[in-house]
Amino acid sequence: MQRFILRRLVQAVAVIFGVSIVTFGLLHATGDPARLLLPLDATQEDYVRLRSQLGLDDPLPVQYWRFVSGAVRGDFGRSVRQSEPALGLVLERLPATLELTAAAMAIAVTIAVPAGIVAAARRGTIVDQAAMFIALLGQSMPNFWLGIMLLLLLSVQLQWLPPFGRGGWENLIMPAVTLAMYSMARTARLVRSGLIDVLGQDYIRTARAKGLREGLVLRRHALRNSLLPVVTVLGLDLAHLLGGAVITETIFAWPGIGRLAVTAIGARDYPVVQAVVFLVAVAYTVMNFLVDVLYAYLNPRVRFA
Repeated sequence: MQRFILRRLVQAVAVIFGVSIVTFGLLHATGDPARLLLPLDATQEDYVRLRSQLGLDDPLPVQYWRFVSGAVRGDFGRSVRQSEPALGLVLERLPATLELTAAAMAIAVTIAVPAGIVAAARRGTIVDQAAMFIALLGQSMPNFWLGIMLLLLLSVQLQWLPPFGRGGWENLIMPAVTLAMYSMARTARLVRSGLIDVLGQDYIRTARAKGLREGLVLRRHALRNSLLPVVTVLGLDLAHLLGGAVITETIFAWPGIGRLAVTAIGARDYPVVQAVVFLVAVAYTVMNFLVDVLYAYLNPRVRFA
């Protein structure tokens, strides 16, 4: 088990290192932020001075080393636009994104797991077909389209919910549902397929032959063994929702790190974009590492694969 954890840990560090290289390279290939910050009547001397102040006139390897060494210490530099520490700006927006992610995951699990159980228990019936049809729709609808449709229906037409911003629970409903839809649909299909596979095993037939009620067979014997892949997917979905809230936060003007990243990209605010991407990459990698370790603990055969 220790060798397995060490191997996964080395892979996680390599992934974070690769993400830092790709992020740094792509951002510096998009243009020069000094041109955006200077007024139209700025002179060439002003341009050279600003690039020197921002450290943009150094060679790219020097800039990358400065970025990596600062990231290790939690220092991503100062925002080009707001002249504040980039990490501080990200951490200010992080609670809003965590709130949205937690609400989306709660909605996905609360609806998907019971729906998958009911569909598997009534396989082939109209209930099963309806549940899987809705799940297929949920996986097919793009987030931006679903978010816009919810805005038009619930805010513009019916005026039931506020359209934008962060406030009470009513502000959270539409963005959380929009963000949760894909994960909810996939989880429901995964629960159904896993439960159907387990229900065909010999020990399930033995439990039924002993006269146990079907509900007891589902809860005590089948469900526990069918949820192992679901735990893995949900762990990865949690990290995916954290990093994939960009579109949802932009549509609903939710003040999270996704919306901050979009604004920073438009302004070529390198430090802020790097801080957001690095933070999300670390969160995703850590969650993936924890899921691997949990899966290996629950299923020891994985360690020797």
